[in-house]
Amino acid sequence: MIDLYVYYKVRAGDADTLAPRVRALQAELEARHGVQGQLKRRPEARDGVQTWMEVYPAVDAQFGAQLEDAVGRAGFNALLAGPRHSEIFVDLIP
Repeated sequence: MIDLYVYYKVRAGDADTLAPRVRALQAELEARHGVQGQLKRRPEARDGVQTWMEVYPAVDAQFGAQLEDAVGRAGFNALLAGPRHSEIFVDLIP
């Protein structure tokens, strides 16, 4: 299992439009794949742009492709101020 972190920039003026779309996407992912996503953002904005992060803990390696398919269907990339970036983390084994 992996933890998937996806971060991206959002213009502050688009935040109120984008937030419900991301939450709807995460509700769909939970219903279809049983994955509970989290939505976070940095507390400060720079030059009118916020940094947001979606967190998907304990998912399988194929989930990233499923997420990107769902994002494509949701069609909210036009509200982003740049590309989405994904990072994968795994637990340290003691």
